[in-house]
Amino acid sequence: MASPFVELDIDTPYGERTVKVTNPEKTYFSGLPAGRGRKLDLVEYYLSVADGVVRGLRERPTVLKRHPGGAETPPIYQKRVPDNRPPWMETVTVTFPSGRSATELCPVDVAHVAWAANSGCLDFHPWPTRRGHVEQPDELRIDLDPMPGTGWVDVQEVALEVKAFFDELGYTAFPKTSGSKGIHVYLRIRPDWTFTEVRHAAVAVAREIERRRPDLATARWWKEERGERVFLDYNRMARDQTIASAYSVRARPQATVSAPVTWAEVPIVEVADFDIWTMRDRFAALGDLHAAIDDVAHDLTPLLELYERQGEGEAPYPPQFPKMEGEPMRVQPSRARKPVLPVEPVEPVEPVERGVSPTG
Repeated sequence: MASPFVELDIDTPYGERTVKVTNPEKTYFSGLPAGRGRKLDLVEYYLSVADGVVRGLRERPTVLKRHPGGAETPPIYQKRVPDNRPPWMETVTVTFPSGRSATELCPVDVAHVAWAANSGCLDFHPWPTRRGHVEQPDELRIDLDPMPGTGWVDVQEVALEVKAFFDELGYTAFPKTSGSKGIHVYLRIRPDWTFTEVRHAAVAVAREIERRRPDLATARWWKEERGERVFLDYNRMARDQTIASAYSVRARPQATVSAPVTWAEVPIVEVADFDIWTMRDRFAALGDLHAAIDDVAHDLTPLLELYERQGEGEAPYPPQFPKMEGEPMRVQPSRARKPVLPVEPVEPVEPVERGVSPTG
């Protein structure tokens, strides 16, 4: 009879931590060969890429996207960690516009990641801030999302356009596959700006790439306006909006992962190249391709100045947000009420008495 759990002793910079993995033989990924898509394989994958996954999560409030029934079951987005968590677990309390708050996981080592993976967490969704400055992002994230009618080749081409733009600004950016359909581009910035300002920088990037490649890229929020183009989703930078971290496992039967890549690899890689097994070998050979991401924190001023020069003003927010200052009318263009045209004044006409000719 299979053991109902295994215990893993994990060395961390803060001492040895013991993490219990329950139901280790449970199949989480049906698209992998038998015996290679188990829950234990998921946990051991994260241990094999420890330095990389922790680099993307360290000190960040993190939402857990859990699939305790396996990758093909509906997700649970967990913001609040349970009260019966291990005593060594680090957390941070964040507040929301509603006035509510949540005590979220704040990973500082791979034991935190293994604990979350045991709870069925496949991908980790960290804030672009750290707990020392939760209201000032230190990471600008560009999310390239292909619309219906576009494909992976289009995403690759738009990613290279983003790189060319950032090169002109002297920015060093780091790409990764999303593990699903798109590509994410990360840029470390100084934590000197608000969420609103950093989102404006993302809006500026989206509009500039659309200007350069209107045939291929779009910054239009409403789907009916995007067409068959790659959408640069600037609202991933709105407060409390997140994307899957580097090395996160995605909820797909094949257990694909969000894989850091070099810019030279962007034109040649495929999402399917990276899963919880191939990434182990790649990481052992190459290490973390985002290892230098914290070396430079860039100045966001050029992008904020570009936002002002573009002159288009605020862009729509996601529907769950309250109406934001300067935001345009939040209704899709085809349903917008048509403006009422002014009616030209008409000269009054003298009434005519019944039975009397107007000429008298």
